[in-house]
Amino acid sequence: MSGVDWEVLRTAAREAMRRAYAPYSNFPVGAAALVDDGRVVSGCNVENASYGVGLCAECSLVSALYGPGASGRPRLVAVAVVGGDGEPLMPCGRCRQLLWEHGGPDMLLETTRGVRPMADVLPDAFGPDDLTS
Repeated sequence: MSGVDWEVLRTAAREAMRRAYAPYSNFPVGAAALVDDGRVVSGCNVENASYGVGLCAECSLVSALYGPGASGRPRLVAVAVVGGDGEPLMPCGRCRQLLWEHGGPDMLLETTRGVRPMADVLPDAFGPDDLTS
């Protein structure tokens, strides 16, 4: 689909998932993305004893988006998220919103029902264009 090597993304997401810090939920999650500048970035969930300050894998991924090698305003092209079994995992609503912000309506997401554009995953999404000055 659109020249995206989904196996490469799933493998990177699985590798990230193995680095997850999930001692409280025992639910490791990894995420990997193809960026419009050609990079593959990844992230994992990082829990905290104060549950509300833990980071989702998608948050970690977006942080990596702006890390070394980034220039300008990089955009997510395609994202794979996996759970502890290594299989695709659907991001929660908060993380879908985060992915929308950094990938937009055409960003592809591997879901439990196959690859779908964010416009299908999060219809009628609220985004930067809705903020008028």
